[in-house]
Amino acid sequence: MALTNRIGIIVDSFGVGVREGLKKAKAAGADGVQIYAVSGEMDPDNLTSTDRQELKAYIASLGLEISALCGDLAGHGFQDEAQNPAKIAKSKQILDLALDLGTNIVTTHIGIVPDDTQSTVYLSMQKACEELGQYAHSKGAFFAIETGPERAAHLKSFLDTMSTKGVSVNFDPANMVMVTGDDPVQGVYTLKDYIVHTHVKDGVRYREIDPRLVYGALGFEGMDHAKIAEMASGGSGSAFAEVPLGEGGVPFGAYFRALKDIGYNGYLTIEREVGDNPQADIEQAVRYIKQF
Repeated sequence: MALTNRIGIIVDSFGVGVREGLKKAKAAGADGVQIYAVSGEMDPDNLTSTDRQELKAYIASLGLEISALCGDLAGHGFQDEAQNPAKIAKSKQILDLALDLGTNIVTTHIGIVPDDTQSTVYLSMQKACEELGQYAHSKGAFFAIETGPERAAHLKSFLDTMSTKGVSVNFDPANMVMVTGDDPVQGVYTLKDYIVHTHVKDGVRYREIDPRLVYGALGFEGMDHAKIAEMASGGSGSAFAEVPLGEGGVPFGAYFRALKDIGYNGYLTIEREVGDNPQADIEQAVRYIKQF
C-alpha cells in the first residue's frame, strides 16, 4: 500500500510536559505533534506573542511541525446554550493560537449530536458550530470534530447542515470501535469530504454502552478525559478498552487503504491515553504504522 502520510504524536500522551514531550516525540520518529491547548502552559491566555514565536521556533529546531492543536473544552460540549458564548470565544482563541504556531487545525469534541434535529440541544450545537465554522473558514482553518460519540452517518448529516467546511472531522477509528460499534472503514468513506486530521489509536469493545456515559450529555455528567481514560483502562466491568496499536478491533490495513482511497494525505497522529508505559506503546505504534 505504501503509505506516505506523515506521522504525528500527541505530546501530552507522554505525560511529561510540553517541552519534554516534544523531545520524546522527535526521538520516537514523529514528523509532527499535536498539543492540548486548553489550560496550563498552553492556554492561549498564558502565551504572549513572544512566547508563541519562541515555541514555534523551538518546535522547528527539533525538525517537527504541529499537525493540530487540541481545543477540547470537555464538559457538555456545545449542548448547553448558556455556556456556549464563553466556549465559542475560547475556541476562537485556541484557533488563533494554532495559526500563530503554524497549523490551521484545532480538534475538539462538541458533545453528542442528538437524533432529534429539532431539539433545543441539536439547534444549540448547530448554531455554535455554524459560528465556529464561519470563523475558521474566514481564516482558512478548521475546527475538526472527533469521531466516536455518534455514528459516522449521523455526524455527516449534521455537518451537511453547515454553510462552510470550517467545521470538519478529526477521524479517530478507535473511538468508533470502542463506543458506538461503528465501522471505521465505512466511516472514512462516509465522512470523506470532511476529514482533515486523524488519530491512530486502537481499542476493543466488550459490550454495548450508552455513549452519554462516556462522552457526557445534558442530564448526565459532563465529558472528562480522566474519566474516559479510566473507563478505557480495561478494568473489571469495563465496556471497552484502549489497547496498543494492532492489538484491538481497528482493521488498520483496510482503514489506511480507505484513507488512501479518499485522497487523505494529512497526518496520522498517534494517541495513547492509557497504559503503564505510554512511551513504549507510542514507539511501537510508530513502527507499526511504518509497516504500511
